[in-house]
Amino acid sequence: MPDAEPEPEEPRTAGSPGEPDPWRNRASMAQRGGRGYAELITAMRLVQNRLAAAAPPPDVVRAVTSKLEQVGTLLAPYEVSEWEAPIGTRLDLPGRGHPLLLPLVIDEWTDTVVRGRVTFPRYYLGGNGAAHGGTLPLLFDEVMGRLSNGGGRSVARTAYLHVNYRSITPIDRELEIEVTFDRQQGRKRYVTGRLRDGDVLLADAEGLFVELRPGQP
Repeated sequence: MPDAEPEPEEPRTAGSPGEPDPWRNRASMAQRGGRGYAELITAMRLVQNRLAAAAPPPDVVRAVTSKLEQVGTLLAPYEVSEWEAPIGTRLDLPGRGHPLLLPLVIDEWTDTVVRGRVTFPRYYLGGNGAAHGGTLPLLFDEVMGRLSNGGGRSVARTAYLHVNYRSITPIDRELEIEVTFDRQQGRKRYVTGRLRDGDVLLADAEGLFVELRPGQP
């Protein structure tokens, strides 16, 4: 028997800035994008990683450029607002189904702690086998920010994020990340995170997230 068609989703529209989740980024969006969307994001990540690793001859450069332009033309008629686009809303996929974000896989998520696994593929290479230093704040801000907004807490934005680089972060190796919600003082939320390769601490971070006032975007 053919697979049953997924139930149609309600459009994701922006809420009021004063409500707990005005960006609608906590709701389950497992069907968003329809069938094949997960494979599309996987293919996009593959292209990113292969491009980062390739030194193609001119004829291949021209051929790939032509195909990518065709992909852009194919997608152009379907451009929608940020509230309707599935990218970044798929909490069931690594990195929320967003090819900019690291392909993080969550193992544990509570109101106060997140634990997961992440691999920095070739696309995130900085040099000499190490992940680009700028990708670590991206990873920490993603996980720490989402934990700050979890547990029924209203939305906060990053006020500062401090990252300590303790050891080289290798690419193409599964690493472990842990983030904890440490305390709250009024509108201020303090969150810390740690990235490890086995027993080796690669980096740690501390962040301050400030709860938005009613009406703040």
